[in-house]
Amino acid sequence: MIFFQYLVNGLILGGLYACIAAGFSLVWGVLNIINLLHGSFIVFGAFIAILSYNWLGIHPFLSVLSSGIVLGALGYVTQLFIINRVVAQTVLVTLILTFGLELMMNNAMLLAFTADYQKVILENSFGVLQLGDIFIPMDRAAATVIAFALILALWLLMRLTSIGRAIVAVRFDREAALLMGIDVKRTYAITFALGGALAGAAGSLMSISFPISPLSGPLYLSKAFVICILGGVGSVPGAAIGGLMFGMLESFGAVFFGSEYALTLAFVVLIVLLLFRPHGLLGVKGY
Repeated sequence: MIFFQYLVNGLILGGLYACIAAGFSLVWGVLNIINLLHGSFIVFGAFIAILSYNWLGIHPFLSVLSSGIVLGALGYVTQLFIINRVVAQTVLVTLILTFGLELMMNNAMLLAFTADYQKVILENSFGVLQLGDIFIPMDRAAATVIAFALILALWLLMRLTSIGRAIVAVRFDREAALLMGIDVKRTYAITFALGGALAGAAGSLMSISFPISPLSGPLYLSKAFVICILGGVGSVPGAAIGGLMFGMLESFGAVFFGSEYALTLAFVVLIVLLLFRPHGLLGVKGY
């Protein structure tokens, strides 16, 4: 029965990790930008939830909306007025730019929140559901359900709305999209805003499960990177599958190899996958 406990833990972790990676994958796939700001966006979203709960009593599940709006707006402005100036340059240029912006944002959060680890301590938690020998923390399970709902909403937006179709068109052929009358700069900014909104929402969901510090940004960024490669760059379903895979690897890896080697195991699996399927599980070959 202990196997099923690890399985449940992996599924719960995987849902949260999928939400972390979905926005990162979208921005990378559409703008061809490896957004090093993403980890700081997640941390900022978590601190919005922590402060909202401590000061105003707003539950982190409700702070998903406020964190998403704030980080979405920040992402839109950042892309439109800063990153858009160099978006047509090589990946190295945008990588350096987002790295510099990440340093600025990280140091600003260190000044504002200090380097201490904080998390939301719920006064009235949902408790723990026991099914035989399996224990399910309902707060984390509810956060996972919300995370998958957000990913589903993003997938539906990409498939059913005009802005979603514009994003897909720009992803596959920027010049053709321009000829069809699509405002590419605005589409880029909206894409970056969606990535930021998902990062902020993910931060709010993570705040009830894990201690957060401005120093946590690089850790979440590295996890988003691995998940994105596992699932396939630019694929929303790929981010969901990659997140579940990563959650399973971390859950079972911590048992068999120790928690300190769980991330190492994920990178080993990533290297093996790159050897045999370099475009990821659901990525487009050659893209």
